[in-house]
Amino acid sequence: MLKVARQMTPSVKLPPPSVLGRLSTADRELLTSAARDPIGYIIHPSFRRCGVEERFFDGKLDLIAVAPIRFVTPPPIARDRATNGPTTFTTEQEQKAFLRFNYARSRVFRILWARRGQKLSFTQVRELIAWQRLALHCRAEIVQANMALVLAMAKRSRLTGVDPAELISEGNMALLRAVDKFDCSRGFKFSTYGCRAILKSFSRVAMRTSRYRGRFPTEFDPAMQKSDYLETRRVNTEIDCVDELRTIIAGNAVHFTEVEETVIRARFALDTPEDQKPEPMTLEEVGRVIGVTKERVRQIQKKALAKLRVALEESVLAA
Repeated sequence: MLKVARQMTPSVKLPPPSVLGRLSTADRELLTSAARDPIGYIIHPSFRRCGVEERFFDGKLDLIAVAPIRFVTPPPIARDRATNGPTTFTTEQEQKAFLRFNYARSRVFRILWARRGQKLSFTQVRELIAWQRLALHCRAEIVQANMALVLAMAKRSRLTGVDPAELISEGNMALLRAVDKFDCSRGFKFSTYGCRAILKSFSRVAMRTSRYRGRFPTEFDPAMQKSDYLETRRVNTEIDCVDELRTIIAGNAVHFTEVEETVIRARFALDTPEDQKPEPMTLEEVGRVIGVTKERVRQIQKKALAKLRVALEESVLAA
């Protein structure tokens, strides 16, 4: 059986920083992606014939070496005269589009294969970026001409209980994968292969949704993900501390003086009823109540809290 596809994971080394510094940000990102991601293409006998580039791309490909590095964009295969946008392909146009796409990928493959384990020269870097950008352009042209397949299959599937946005997203991803794997030399239309791939992706979405609903019977609600556990724990801890403080002061376990007890009760609003919001008094307000300055109130509070801390440590050690 003849091999119809070639694939590999690149092992080339990127050029030194002095070379990378001569590239634009977009070109560096494209180069890094090409040198890292697996690459493959569908083999076609015409790729080795003379003049193949001129025949596929309607003329000689001129390299534009300034950023962004690219070939002069070849004329589109099919355009809607009314909107000047992409339109569906005829059988001949579709075959030409896929030959363009796979030939561009084969040139990327050749460069990476020839330099595996070695560093790319600046000339090879420019060629690699140009062919990679051309391959992406050809792929986008094919995808745009076949985007309607996803919507058509979504209407045909009539799946209930599935998020339409998720369905369309999964269908678009299936369309991209189908473009990468389609072999136009077998004589079939891409729609035959692409629709099957899209329907399979819809089935995966339905199965995933079914498993999710088996575990979570309710609809997804983002508000349900917001937990108030930490806030509730903090409030409960504060309430417990206040109750413990009230108990200690009520039994005078730390031997507060009358002034110290007054300051602590006022500063921490310990006499506030439970059904009301606590409103602690400021140092100045407490000073006016007991007839001293706010600095003196701060000193009394510091001394009282030190007594309280010792009592709490002793109770912990005793426990």
